[in-house]
Amino acid sequence: MSEPTIDDVGRPEPPLAKGEAATLVGFLDFQRATLEWKTRDLDADGLRRRLPGHPSTMTLAGLLKHLAWVEDYWFTEVLSRAPMPEPWDGVDWKADENWEWSSATTEHPEAVRAVWAASVDRSRAALASAGIDSLGTTHPAWGGRGEVSVRWILTHMVEEYARHNGHADLLRELVDGQTGE
Repeated sequence: MSEPTIDDVGRPEPPLAKGEAATLVGFLDFQRATLEWKTRDLDADGLRRRLPGHPSTMTLAGLLKHLAWVEDYWFTEVLSRAPMPEPWDGVDWKADENWEWSSATTEHPEAVRAVWAASVDRSRAALASAGIDSLGTTHPAWGGRGEVSVRWILTHMVEEYARHNGHADLLRELVDGQTGE
């Protein structure tokens, strides 16, 4: 098996001619690496910067923490059928339904990055445990109101990251002018 090609900013290129599971995981890892790149080397002020004159409270720190929550929801709670880990299990979501976004702006950058990295690690372990041949296996989601396949989870995660990486592009350019796909 050949090693993935790494681009000039450190992202693993998705495989060009592998099976469905390897392709989906390859695109998800590329999107994860894009978020890491867009948030790399920024201090607290850079990670907390918001679009001026815009009502959105979205920040790069918030994106990291939101995507950490999304990782844990789909891979820990849904795929693994395990309870949400810290920090999610102790959150009073009724008091602040956007807690992952708001709390990220008060935390040290390395703490936010660590939450995201730990969530990604748990997701990779959950997927490895489920097995690469499990794409069609379904799992209860949304509190049992529906079922999703592993294929759906992976596709949704690629979409989730790609959409938010578009936001990250704008926010990073605002911080220091860095641009790029």
